[in-house]
Amino acid sequence: MAVTGKVHKYGDHIDTDAIIAARYLNTSDPDELAAHCMQDIDAEFVSRVSEGDFIVAGRNFGCGSSREHAPLAIRTAGVSAVIAVNFARIFYRNSLNIGLPIIESPEAAESINAGDELRVDFEAGSIEDLTTGETFSFQPLEGIAAELVEAGGLVPLVKRRLAQGANSRRG
Repeated sequence: MAVTGKVHKYGDHIDTDAIIAARYLNTSDPDELAAHCMQDIDAEFVSRVSEGDFIVAGRNFGCGSSREHAPLAIRTAGVSAVIAVNFARIFYRNSLNIGLPIIESPEAAESINAGDELRVDFEAGSIEDLTTGETFSFQPLEGIAAELVEAGGLVPLVKRRLAQGANSRRG
């Protein structure tokens, strides 16, 4: 599957409080969270982001507290993937659990600029910067990580597997 979108670029150590401020954690409504995504570091993010866009960032993206609200806000805002040098471990796992694709590619994260248009092929592990013509590769998700993203997260995957199990017992 390939997705095309524009880049919203951020630096190193973007923590979960910057992604979704603590004052909005009294809700778990994905649309409400998305309405405040990145608000404290980029007040215009929500008005500029379009379905399929990408966040590109530096090192340690998603550091801070272990809240699932952060990747949920990003995904619901329309971001198709986050590309970074690397991710905080808990953010990495929370992203997979809610079905947000994450890509570790130091070369891409450092070379891609805000506003560039990208085409990302998740299965082939390629990022094409349509603005500059540069191409980058990354290790595609495999196994359970790929299943989680394809299913839209942990809950949909478990529901699908339970349904498949029930159907195989009936047949």
